[in-house]
This record gives sequence, structure tokens and C-alpha cells, in this order.
Amino acid sequence: MARNGEDTPAVNGGVSFWFAPGGLPVPRPALPGDADADVCIVGGGYTGLWTAYYLKKAEPGLRITLLEQRFCGYGASGRNGGWLYNGFAGRSAFARRYGPGPAAAMQRAMDEAVGEVADTAEAEGIEADIVRGGVLEVARTPAQLARLQSFAAAEAAYGPDRIHLLTARETAERLRVAGGLGGTWTPYGARIQPAKLARGLARVVEALGVRIHEETRVTAIHPAGPGRRARAVTPHGTVTADHVLRATEGFTAGLSGERRTWLPMNSAMIATEPLPSSFWAAAGWEGREVLGDFAHAYMYAQRTADDRIALGGRGVPYRYGSRTDSDGTTQPATVRQLRAVLDSFFPAAAGARIDHAWAGVLGVPRDWCATVELDRTTGLGWAGGYVGSGVTTTNLAGRTLRDLVLGRDTGLTRLPWVGHTVRRWEPEPLRWIGVHALYAAYHAADHQESAGRPTTSPIARLADVVSGRG
Repeated sequence: MARNGEDTPAVNGGVSFWFAPGGLPVPRPALPGDADADVCIVGGGYTGLWTAYYLKKAEPGLRITLLEQRFCGYGASGRNGGWLYNGFAGRSAFARRYGPGPAAAMQRAMDEAVGEVADTAEAEGIEADIVRGGVLEVARTPAQLARLQSFAAAEAAYGPDRIHLLTARETAERLRVAGGLGGTWTPYGARIQPAKLARGLARVVEALGVRIHEETRVTAIHPAGPGRRARAVTPHGTVTADHVLRATEGFTAGLSGERRTWLPMNSAMIATEPLPSSFWAAAGWEGREVLGDFAHAYMYAQRTADDRIALGGRGVPYRYGSRTDSDGTTQPATVRQLRAVLDSFFPAAAGARIDHAWAGVLGVPRDWCATVELDRTTGLGWAGGYVGSGVTTTNLAGRTLRDLVLGRDTGLTRLPWVGHTVRRWEPEPLRWIGVHALYAAYHAADHQESAGRPTTSPIARLADVVSGRG
């Protein structure tokens, strides 16, 4: 391993490392002009693709048009950490607001969705480097260990054998993380290669007859009204449809009237060079579990199919005015921060070269709860606000939107996130100040706990309450 002296990655941006092996796809033709459809889907990420897939499977005769501003998988679906797992945004909040029964039903649906994604990919011939190794989360301070134990107890309440609490030794038998005090493991998780899944889904839905138009940015979505149907407006023409479904996640703020709906939160990643067999013999990670921790400003990682470590974290959390990045380029300070996390977890990788760094945005509602909705009066629907847990949740969203569009009353349409309402984010500069103060507080809390504080920092507890997560 030869570390580059400045920790300057060989590639910064280029959308993401996940597209590097095959290169960025050539976009499909843009919308050629005005068009008519039964269903128009705005956004070519996982939400839009899964929705198109399940609608076409249920009703092959539906005329479905999918509009994507760049190419399918350009957003979070092609840039994430490759965690196919059963966590979702808002479980505690749903339990408080709707009761433990609906929250438990949502959790069961998410547990099942992990297998649904993997099984469907296999059935459709989508090779996405999926390994069903589960989810390993570790604690490296006493305060993190206390939170980990509380988390394990909460998970166990949702059913037996869902979570396994691990001692430090048991954790190290799976993966030797420096300073690990304990861990949890759940079978409801898998590693994936995100871009391969997005490209494969796009290929499959196009073969089913869905019309995909890339390089087609939707600027506004209009509801149905007296004598007119819903519409998606683009510079190339307008698509008129019975239903227009918004699946734009972190890019939602770019639509007319949606700037304060969901906040585009930044997340960044690095990928090392392929690491030698001597490193893996010492570190373990034979099960290819996806890896996370219990810090407030948490990290997430995977061992890739070609034996790299791909590791991510928050970095600069938010750009003023809900701006998004330029093709995944991230700040040098963020790369240094992620490098420090890598070295802390895996000192033996401290000499490894960083081959790629990138960033993307995820959608954050004001109460940090994901939602699905369809208003039959206006013809408008949406799903999103996954807060970084969208790889699996998008699949559940796609099946739920299918049932809503087709007018089915099912267990999916009765889940608590359907129709869940949330207030809008504050205007600028309050939004920028609040988010940056929030993550400054989380970093300060992590520093306190790393310095020896044995219990969760009150700074983090206050930040949770102020943010709407508490």
C-alpha cells in the first residue's frame, strides 16, 4: 500500500466510485416534446425505478413515462454506501404518533423488503455484487456502548432473533475494528454495488415497456384541476398524466414550490485502493457485513467486491439555499475527515491510497420521517425523505405507490408512513444556521465521549430535540 502524501484522491467526483468500472452511462434520449401517459414518474433513482417496475408488473398495459434530469442512478441511488438494510427514518416517531402496532408493521415490512430487493435482483438477472452478510454496528466508547445496548433492546422488542448483541471478542471475530468494545449484528442486511443495481433496474423497466427519458429536467409539477390532468413540465415539453409521482429525494428543492419540503443533506465517501490479502487476514470481514457505528456523526462502510474499503460520513452537512454538489465533487477537508475515520478504525490501512472521493445529497424532512402519499383529487403522489436509509425503503415505497395508484387497500397502504404529514423547513438563513449548528453539536458530543465521557453527551440530546429527531 502506498499512501498519497496529501491524501488527494485520484478522482474527486465523477458522480461516484460506483460508476468508475464501467464509466458513466450514455444518457437515453430526452423527452422529444409534449406527451401523454397514464403515470408519469419524476426521478430515475431507486424510488422511481421500483415504482415503474411494480406498476408494469401489475398492469402491463399502463403507459408509464419516467423523466430523469441526468441519467438513472445519478443521485443518491448511484452514490450511497451500498447498505441494503432494514432501518428506516421515523420508527420512534411513528410509534409515538400512531402507536406501537403500526410501527411494528412498518418494521416487519422493512425486514421483508431486504429479501425482496435481493430476490428480485437475482430473478431479473441484475448483478449488483449483493452479499447477504447482515449489518454489523460497533461501539468504540463507553457512551456508544450504552447506546448500542439500548438499541439492541429496542430491536429485540420487535421480534426474536432480529438482533444479536456481541461482546468485544465476538465483534472482533467478525471484524477487528480498533478500540471496539462491542457490537450488534442483524441478518436483515446486505452489501450491494449501488450503481449496478440502478443501471440494472433501468434496463429491466425499459424492457417492460416503460419510456425512460434522460437529460430531461422537470421544472414544475402541476396538479389536476377542472378539465385538466396532472402535468410535469420540462424544457422539452410537458407530460400530461392521470398520476404524476415525484421521486426526486435530495433534488426535490429544485422543483418549483418545493424548496422547503425536504432538506438536501450532504453525505460523502471515500474508496481506498484494493487492499492486500495480508490486511484482510488480519482484519477479518469475511462475511462482508456492512459496517456502522454508534457515534452521533456516524460512519458507514463496506468491503467492496474488489477488496477496497468504501467509507462514508457527513462532512459538510448542507449547502446554503439547498444547493447540491457538482457531479459528486467533495471538499478536501471532508476527504481528510473521512481519512481520519478510516485510520482510526483500521490503523493497518493508514498507508492505503485513496482512489476516489465523492458526495451526494439525501432528502431530510423536518421531522426526519419518510413518507409516501397519493392525492387522488390532484393526481399527485410522492415518496421519499429517507434520511440516508433509502436503499431498501425505496423498494417498499415503489410497491406502496403501486397499490395507491391502482386503488388497492392493502397492508402496505395502511402503513403509518402513508399520508404522514410534516411541516416545512425554516427559510434561509435559519435553515443553514440550524443544520450547521446541529452537526457542530454532534461532533462536539463525539469529542466529549471519545475523551472519556461515559454517558451520552447532553449536547447530543439537546441537538436531537432541536432537530426534531428526539
